[in-house]
Amino acid sequence: MNGLAVADWLTLGAYLIGVTFLGIWASRQVKSMSDFVMPRKFGKLMMLMHGFGTSTHSDQAVSVASKCYTSGLSGIWYQWMWLFATPFFWLIAPMMRRFRALTTADVFAARYSQSVAILFCVFGLAKFVVTIGNMLKGSGEVIEASTGALISSEASIIVITILFVVYGLAGGLRAAIITDFIQGILTLLFSFLLLPIVLHAVGGIAGMKASFAELTPGKDMMSLVTPGEIGVFYISMIALNSLLSVTVQPHNMGTCGAGRTEIDGAVGFMGGTFLKRICTVAWCLTGLAAYVYYKGNIENPDHVYGTMAAEFLPTLLPGLLGLFLAGLLATVMGSCDSFMISASGLVSENFYRPVFPDQSERHYLWVARLSGLLVVLVAIAYAYWLSDVIAGLEILWKLNAVMAPAFWLGVFWRGATTAGAWTATFLTAFTWWITGLSSTAIAIAQIPVVESLGIVVEKNSELMITIPWQMLAYLTAGFAGGILVSLFTRKNDPEQLERFYELMRTPVQENEEIETPCRLPSGVTPAPRHVFFPETSLELPIPTWRAISGFLVGWFLVFAIIGSVWWIVS
Repeated sequence: MNGLAVADWLTLGAYLIGVTFLGIWASRQVKSMSDFVMPRKFGKLMMLMHGFGTSTHSDQAVSVASKCYTSGLSGIWYQWMWLFATPFFWLIAPMMRRFRALTTADVFAARYSQSVAILFCVFGLAKFVVTIGNMLKGSGEVIEASTGALISSEASIIVITILFVVYGLAGGLRAAIITDFIQGILTLLFSFLLLPIVLHAVGGIAGMKASFAELTPGKDMMSLVTPGEIGVFYISMIALNSLLSVTVQPHNMGTCGAGRTEIDGAVGFMGGTFLKRICTVAWCLTGLAAYVYYKGNIENPDHVYGTMAAEFLPTLLPGLLGLFLAGLLATVMGSCDSFMISASGLVSENFYRPVFPDQSERHYLWVARLSGLLVVLVAIAYAYWLSDVIAGLEILWKLNAVMAPAFWLGVFWRGATTAGAWTATFLTAFTWWITGLSSTAIAIAQIPVVESLGIVVEKNSELMITIPWQMLAYLTAGFAGGILVSLFTRKNDPEQLERFYELMRTPVQENEEIETPCRLPSGVTPAPRHVFFPETSLELPIPTWRAISGFLVGWFLVFAIIGSVWWIVS
């Protein structure tokens, strides 16, 4: 059956039935909205696998393999864009946990106003639609390629959606974290199952390098940097954009905050993401090997990963292709369920509850489930509309950053106002839109210095502003506009501000019971202010030794991973 044997179907069926049953079983302990959206009951190992499962999905494997197939080793930066941001996750996770929030919108409401929280909900829901749509599109492409079109991309999207919706809507984030433990193990298998086989087929790294010398003369496919395409400036801007935007990705409130303690969240967020960085190496090398093996003749780069699976796995062991597909489904289901639950929390907690207060917890649970289902349905429509996975990924990079200036201004500066937050968000979004127009690129191209700086390139027969320059433009506009407007608009209530910064500086107590989002529990004494510039309105906290040591370990891992890849390919 086009590569799918009986053993493959049995392996795949066992996984699907097992993970769905496990998720539904977890739903028995969901009694309230906090159980559904933010249980705060998990330890380091579960949070590690949750951080890994939520951040890792098959569209990323597709995009990295696809980009490495077309651009060479430097295509790894399509996911390694987060690499230089990852050590900061050790510092970000405790901060997110200390907010004591159910959703990230709660943070914007506590710092600014309910209007800014609703603004965040709008962009947050758009982010989930694009993210889930990207993942479904990527998974569909791999399944179609690996089954020889026996299972179409369109049919795959529907089946995957039904499965993660069933257990996700029943068990909420609790079910997502429990199933992520199993799915994380399968994701590791999915990432590394193909690599040793395809490397052997092309003569290892040495064989690949020799073949590239013949197939792509004049182009170094084994370079981590491609001048003129994925260079140092490109990598730097994508890394900065990723660091600033990570806190305003709504699902990361759960990734950081569902642990029992601050350290549980930090280990899960940074450690789980580093596991993904390692998997990225496997996806990249698989894409490079595919170029050599097929001599660049695969017409659709999005099919590289699935085509390689269909080529090699059935010849090794019956059921191996089914295990590969189970791992692929684990990558998308392990993320989509978390995103859907975060989306449902935004709608029920930040749209619905303020308008219809004093309803029962059961009532809000059903609102959350129905709203999550609606978001997924819109995401399916987006997946069918999306032309290719790379295009969807580039849209997501920019969408993620729209509310980043408003968030960071509010965290580090007491002077940031509600009007400033609205302005920062509007200018970031507007600058993204205007710099994405071909007419803007044509106008800028008339400036003499533009050509030498590589600001404008030709893409699909049109002049376009390059991604890193576009990012620099909208981030600069957002921060500058937010600061300028905040200086001349009405300041936020000092008592409200003090409550917000008390949250950030007060460690989470053992077995702490949170009564109201973004409020210190009764009986908890706020920690004293301990910042670098105490006589100013800046809130730049002095880090603890635990924060510094974890941060340094993170940077050691960054350079160890980069050094390992350099050593492997050279």
